[in-house]
Amino acid sequence: MPALFCRLPLWFAHAVGAVLGWLVFLLSPTYRRRFIAHARLAGYRFGAVRGAVAHAGCMVTELPRLWWGAPVRCTWASIDVVHQAYAAGRGVVYLTPHLGCFEVSPQVAARDFTAEHGPITVLFRPARQPWLAGLMADSRRRPGLETAPTTLAGVRQMIRALRQGRAVGLLPDQVPPEGQGLWSPFFGRPAYTMTLAARLAQQTGAAVVLVRCERLARGRGFVLHPRGLAEPLAADLEMAVGQINREMEHLIREAPQQYLWGYSRYKTPRREV
Repeated sequence: MPALFCRLPLWFAHAVGAVLGWLVFLLSPTYRRRFIAHARLAGYRFGAVRGAVAHAGCMVTELPRLWWGAPVRCTWASIDVVHQAYAAGRGVVYLTPHLGCFEVSPQVAARDFTAEHGPITVLFRPARQPWLAGLMADSRRRPGLETAPTTLAGVRQMIRALRQGRAVGLLPDQVPPEGQGLWSPFFGRPAYTMTLAARLAQQTGAAVVLVRCERLARGRGFVLHPRGLAEPLAADLEMAVGQINREMEHLIREAPQQYLWGYSRYKTPRREV
């Protein structure tokens, strides 16, 4: 990755990203239809979420800076809920949807809590293209940040981390491979949803912290908004998965203009080879 792209001011990267987001939206009928349809399912007309078109592009153009460039300004809106979760001593499961700058969230958690509570382990699905897989793996080799593959070994790695009182991070609205999820309502439509997030918390007693990372205007950085579950996680797996989906919906409704409405959330899961 050319050094130039890593050194771009964040405001400039976001300006380029906004243009890119709109170009993709205008030039891809499939993406445009999916974006509008998903927003409509959640009760939003296009005018209410049109800002998400630009934010989708910002997510792409900010990555070189976040992965390989100098640190950007990231703060917590509040932090008591995170301290309380660690204090329980059973580990922390961070959950965030495809909302805002979800890529930087684990970096900030690692930055602020590794010294006292150990590294954070994030679920990581390597890209299929070898060159891209190498770049992505490189980007995640940061102090206090460990990755776990989407395999049985990766699940065991995350369980071990939680039992040591450490933290793990997942995107629970990411469509898992066939056999690793169940169909559960998401904005009123059945979506194949991972069971891993619920099972990790159920099996270890870990505290669940919901986080959204707000992308500030004019390249001023990011703000993390954490909170706990509205109710204790259900013991029944299907109920717990539905509960997490509803929590993700609530997070998205807090900032619908920063959600990836074009993400193929309702696709049929792929089979693992």
